[in-house]
Amino acid sequence: MFKGLGQMGDMAKMMKAAQEMQEKMAALQEEMHNIMVEGESGAGLVKATCTAKGELKSLDIDPSIFNADDKEVVEDLILAAIKDAQSKASERAQEEMGKITEGMGLPKDMKLPF
Repeated sequence: MFKGLGQMGDMAKMMKAAQEMQEKMAALQEEMHNIMVEGESGAGLVKATCTAKGELKSLDIDPSIFNADDKEVVEDLILAAIKDAQSKASERAQEEMGKITEGMGLPKDMKLPF
């Protein structure tokens, strides 16, 4: 006679779990502004640091690569370092998201909408 109450209880648990996940995601989004990753190119001659959100924070360029004749090479190295840092940021963000989804009993490799 009261079978419907059991389903409502399950729905309440699901809603609570969804709210917890939303709170954890919001906290993680904030935290990813503070997680730093470093990319590099040219065997470390150019290093780029960005947040796990992919925002470039700094560049470190070894002065030995500055030569007017190598302008294009230097530009390529800088771009490569930035791309490496952004790629690592993306990987780190997915890793952090995976911790949350796994903790909620969802597949670790589940792609979330951000």
